Amino acid sequence: MNHLYFGDNLDVLRKSIANESVDLIYLDPPFNSKRDYNLLFKSPKGHDSDAQIMAFEDSWHWGEQAEREFAEILCQPNTDVAEMMRALRDFLGENDMMAYLTMMANRLLELHKVLKPTGSLYLHCDPTASHYLKVVLDGVFGKENYRTEISWKRSSAHSDAKQGRAQYGNIRDIIYFYTKSKNWKWNQLYTPYDEKYIATFYRHTEEGTGRKYRMDNLTAAKRGGDTSYEWHGVKPYKGRYWAYSRAKMEQFEREGRLVYTKTGMPTYKRYLDEMPGVALQNDWQDISPAFGNEYLGYPTQKPLALLERIIQASSGEGDTVLDPFCGCGTAVHAAQKLNRRWIGIDITHLAIALIEIRMRKAFKDSVPPIQFEVHGTPKDLDGARELFARDPYEFQYWACPLVNAQPYQGRKKGADGGIDGLIFFQDDKGPSKKIIISVKGGENVGVSMVRDLAHVIDREKAQIGLFVTLAKPTKPMEREAVSAGYYESPHNGNFPKVQILTIEGLMNGTEKPHYPDYTGGGLTFKQPKKEIYKSEQEALFE
Repeated sequence: MNHLYFGDNLDVLRKSIANESVDLIYLDPPFNSKRDYNLLFKSPKGHDSDAQIMAFEDSWHWGEQAEREFAEILCQPNTDVAEMMRALRDFLGENDMMAYLTMMANRLLELHKVLKPTGSLYLHCDPTASHYLKVVLDGVFGKENYRTEISWKRSSAHSDAKQGRAQYGNIRDIIYFYTKSKNWKWNQLYTPYDEKYIATFYRHTEEGTGRKYRMDNLTAAKRGGDTSYEWHGVKPYKGRYWAYSRAKMEQFEREGRLVYTKTGMPTYKRYLDEMPGVALQNDWQDISPAFGNEYLGYPTQKPLALLERIIQASSGEGDTVLDPFCGCGTAVHAAQKLNRRWIGIDITHLAIALIEIRMRKAFKDSVPPIQFEVHGTPKDLDGARELFARDPYEFQYWACPLVNAQPYQGRKKGADGGIDGLIFFQDDKGPSKKIIISVKGGENVGVSMVRDLAHVIDREKAQIGLFVTLAKPTKPMEREAVSAGYYESPHNGNFPKVQILTIEGLMNGTEKPHYPDYTGGGLTFKQPKKEIYKSEQEALFE
């Protein structure tokens, strides 16, 4: 079974992931860029400006939590890491960078524990803290287990001038590749030859087939077996031997693989279409950033091809891939597509909800059907109440996807104008339509709240409003909703203009919103590419 966890990955790794159970770890943690990253939801043509939700805050500060995690590092058994972090603190002081490195060191120690002896880790970062992260990784994994630094060209040329000071354009990210031991799982990957190489080395074309080939030397510097014979009156060059036995040379001739020079020296016909390509190097300029239909609007989203390359190189079918900062779920998407088991962890309900939507839509028609378990999100009414009491905004982010709505705007009090979520739908050939979502987590709900939603519907020129409530609605509230009237769909009949839905009913499947939509939700969320595959490895999903 595959698993998606909501929560702090430090806690999840310690409590829920077994030691030496993971084959491959990819992590794309925040870079300590001191920026707030917004998740952009596009509005269909004809509607108001885009709504943005803060996906995560990429800034760290030295405080009580950093001090506590630093103390944990000093007490754990890897003394190299403890001494290194002491030295970094002496050098950097108690500042934001040290808080970030403390957070990362603690989590890298736990990731090392859950990784199998044959496992690998890829850490994706940028120059903000990469030099310090390399030192931390050397301490955790051992400098002898550093394999390479991969450079990924993430964008085309642009200017990074700041405050009037020019600098070189920063167009690449860094991916550090470490293994847990000297014996790691590896599948050699290849990239195609470039046109210049082909024109230079594969300049011959076979008559009849049109296959391109090059002529390879058939001699060797060292003797080995039957390699000193005369072939069609020709011997190897002085001091050299044939690279193949007489029997093998006879086979080559029968197959038409020998080409003779003017001196009668045989050469081997090596076809271009039989060659795997160039062994993959550590400078990756051939993978473009996520764009077009692939781009879901998530900040720092990485392209699916990038994760597929990493997973193919360092794991096999049935292996387990872990992403402890899974964001919008590109790593787990790639793992599912490549028949790997996967574990994803994220600290926001917004990310967990988006990954659920992405995976279920992308693999809707796969055989066997996609299966995964979500941990840490409310499973019943008590869990929903607990989430609301702990963080009303996270409750709102969690509740909106229950009706397939995108959350609206951010955490600024009063900024939503009575709107907590939006749904866009299409029920005719005209402009798209809009549904307003109002989420209420408190126990005190009343008629005035339903009346307020009706006013917002009119103000926003929306067609329908969904009143999503944790508490049970009263009879007067239900009557007020009915008095709001109906939305008359051009071809689908009438639908209540104000619909009251309870969290309990949405969770147990007894309630759902009612409205027509020819797009199947395609206007509310960007639709991931549908992945269709049939796997014979049924055991992967037991």
